[in-house]
Amino acid sequence: MSKRTPGANRPGQTKRPGSGRGAARGAGAAATPATTALSRAGIPFTSHAYEHDPAVTAYGAEAARELGVDEARVFKTLLADADGRLVVGIVPVSRQLDLKALATAVGAKRAALADPAAAERKTGYVVGGISPIGQKSRLSTVLDASASAHETVYVSGGRRGLDLELAPADLLAITGGRLALIAR
Repeated sequence: MSKRTPGANRPGQTKRPGSGRGAARGAGAAATPATTALSRAGIPFTSHAYEHDPAVTAYGAEAARELGVDEARVFKTLLADADGRLVVGIVPVSRQLDLKALATAVGAKRAALADPAAAERKTGYVVGGISPIGQKSRLSTVLDASASAHETVYVSGGRRGLDLELAPADLLAITGGRLALIAR
């Protein structure tokens, strides 16, 4: 896959594996709260749709494989309970969320992964398709600092089988997030 610069395609374009250049959003890339939020904010992004295998539960690794992207550039969105409040940690799919580091980053004493049902209720998305963008409630968000090594990163687009590619700075801007070393 060739490397593109952020904003090289028009906001909201869809790229399907093997399609070469971005194509206009089609039936395979229906709008989600994440794509709507990015479009309204005027933030450039590229939608990447792929066929999700319902038997797969390693959603981020599946996205990286199906899109032909290095796992270090594909980030998973995890929710954690940090001293009684839900927070978002975004880390590469090739790594794990360091809960102690996340707690420190949000000023909490401790953090534990959130109950999946609570994460779905709070974000409005289903597990495996939780996007850090366009959630029902704005949560404190921390992006692993490794994202700054890449021109663009991939995050869930709000459903299984859809990832969004955007610049890390734009991801931080749309989520109100901050960078910290939260992956191990």
